[in-house]
Amino acid sequence: MSALQAVPFMKPLFMRSPQGRRHTLPASEFRSLSPEDAISVFEIEREAFISVSGECPLHLDEVRHFLTLCPELSLGWFEEGRLVAFVIGSLWDQERLNEDALTLHKPHGTTVHIHVLAVHRTFRQQGKGPILMWRYLQYLRCLPHVHRAVLMCEDFLVPFYQKSGFRAQGPSEIKVGPLTFTEMFYPVQGHAYMRRNSGC
Repeated sequence: MSALQAVPFMKPLFMRSPQGRRHTLPASEFRSLSPEDAISVFEIEREAFISVSGECPLHLDEVRHFLTLCPELSLGWFEEGRLVAFVIGSLWDQERLNEDALTLHKPHGTTVHIHVLAVHRTFRQQGKGPILMWRYLQYLRCLPHVHRAVLMCEDFLVPFYQKSGFRAQGPSEIKVGPLTFTEMFYPVQGHAYMRRNSGC
């Protein structure tokens, strides 16, 4: 049984099927992504980021790379079989992010680097981003080797992540063209009580 299957709040949310129907897709489902999801992921990411910053956090080959190496650190939200939002992470083994963190997965690391969170354009302004991040962080709390989560974002997104419990750690040393970022962290390790009482 995978960690994802073992965690109650990560299991699919199903709608009751009408009497007489033999099969329906789940109304809403959360699951880890696979390399087969890469194109759908990249299409959502490209639309979400190119229009705002002109850059994608991950290119298509990098999406495939992380979904092959560490699919268990991704989470997709599907509605009636369609991907509507996702998070992709990898493990990192240093206190702060550097350029290597953009492309490497460190299997023995204790920090999850969240590369990207994106929501399909037709599902924005519905609160899906915060809900997906909450579910992802709940999942990370059930992984005993994970002590913290980190990400970097543009300044205008800092309040969004603060509402999810992230704390600003200062300017990131990573720059992408003219873009600068704030590095933020979430102390997963500090939630041992949550682990003991969540069925993990």
